[in-house]
Amino acid sequence: MTYFDILNFQKPKPLKPKPNAQPMDFINDLDPIVQAFWYIALPTTLIFLIQTIMTFTGSDAADGLSADFQSDVMESGGPFQLFSFRNLINFLLGFSWTGIGLSTTIENPIFLTLASFVSGILFVSIFFFAMGQIQKLAEDNTFQLSNCLGKNGSVYLTIPANRSGKGKIQVSVNGAFHEIEAITPYEGIPSGLEVRVTKIVNESLVEVEKNTL
Repeated sequence: MTYFDILNFQKPKPLKPKPNAQPMDFINDLDPIVQAFWYIALPTTLIFLIQTIMTFTGSDAADGLSADFQSDVMESGGPFQLFSFRNLINFLLGFSWTGIGLSTTIENPIFLTLASFVSGILFVSIFFFAMGQIQKLAEDNTFQLSNCLGKNGSVYLTIPANRSGKGKIQVSVNGAFHEIEAITPYEGIPSGLEVRVTKIVNESLVEVEKNTL
């Protein structure tokens, strides 16, 4: 390096952002279909986050801005409608982000749109499954003796005849076994036999008879 080279040497100037650059300018350089996915994904994600926060804080009423369609996929009058604003957001969320994620892998716009559509349907299905599980956890599973009426059980401790004493039975309610005191107006029932609950005597006692079926 000569003396003149040293005099003319200048440190490279740091790169500066374009004076009029906007945060969303990168979208303008993308293919039109990918731009569409981004324009769908950004507001949809924001709405989804707001809905999620409202759901877990208890501020979300029912299904939130549900559409006029009242087609239930569970039971009539159930809490989840197939055609609702929430499910539209879930669909668009899966549809748009799948399109963005696969845009570098699937070049054909038709195949890319089909894959995104299928993903949107899967997002709605996952939402239904997740909400169903949450609803089950939220249900009041406190055991109530009235739920035993008409149910079959097995004698755990021999039941004396003619209401002369108490025995015990085991009854399955909502998938859980419960041990309950029982009497019978008929002949005594030894342990191991099946019985049917015919009457709720009080909050801790039931009346049973042999199950003849």
